Formats: sequence, C-alpha cells, structure tokens
Amino acid sequence: MDRAEKREFVTELHETFKGSGAIVVARYAGLTVAQMNDLRSKMRDQGGTVKVAKNRLAKIALQGTEAETIADLFEGQTLVAYSSDPIAAPKVANDFAKGNDKLVILGGAMGATALDAEGVKALASLPSLDELRAKLIAMIQTPATRIAGVVAAPAGQLARVFGAYAKKDEAA
Repeated sequence: MDRAEKREFVTELHETFKGSGAIVVARYAGLTVAQMNDLRSKMRDQGGTVKVAKNRLAKIALQGTEAETIADLFEGQTLVAYSSDPIAAPKVANDFAKGNDKLVILGGAMGATALDAEGVKALASLPSLDELRAKLIAMIQTPATRIAGVVAAPAGQLARVFGAYAKKDEAA
C-alpha cells in the first residue's frame, strides 16, 4: 500500500467509525481463510462489516471519533467488526466466537462508551432492533384483539340466549 492508498483507507475507516452504532475489536490469530469468509458473510447478512486493518492505521482512523478510547485494543492480529445497528456486530461476533475459540473478543465501543469483552457479550445478549419491533407490534396488537373480543362477547352471549329461548319455544 502506498501513501495515497493508506490515506484513503484511513479516511474511509474514520468515516465508518463515526457512523457505526457499535464497533467490536477481536483477535483472529489462527482463523483459516474459510472461517474468516464465514464470519464476513454472517456479518454481512446482519448488516455489518468485518475488516482487517493495520493497527497503526486503525488507531489513526479512530482519532477524532467517539470511539477513540478503544485505540489501546489494537495490538497483535486484530480485526474490526462494525454495524450501524448497535446490536448486530456484537451479536454476530459473539456467536461466532462461541463456536470458534480462535476468535477472541477484546472489546469495543458503542458511541462514546468503551466496552470490554464482557460489555460486548452483554450487548450481544440484547434482542436485535427487528426483534424489539416485533415485540412492540405484538404488544400493540394484543389489546386491540382483547377489546374486539370483549366488545363481541355480549353480542355472542345475547345470540346464545335468544337461541336457547327459540329452542325452548320449539320444544314447548
């Protein structure tokens, strides 16, 4: 990489760090190319991205962002996973790390909040934005269904009473 490419890469990474909802830094020593591609595809499916960057360039790209406090995590063979959804990148990285001991989560950031490995795991345990939306819609729809049932119940009871009287009159 020549200087111009490095400068362009740092600028692109800086903008990415600024717009990310969550950033996860992990050590990937020992991962095969197939495993790395698997991690990248899983992250892409959830709307995130995985990048391997030189630590020095990543530290430069972090300068001036809210996540600047995690610069000390960049030592050794590290990768950066990020997404605009604050839950997606931590969840995918944590799930992948559970199945593969070669990926070690070092920490991360969510906005200006620096997270250690346990913080990333705690963030990964939260439901995703889509799951929260589904729960919210279900909670909103449930009262409407109950109201419709309560409103319809007296009419149904009235119809059953009339039906019982009609059968009684027929029998008599």
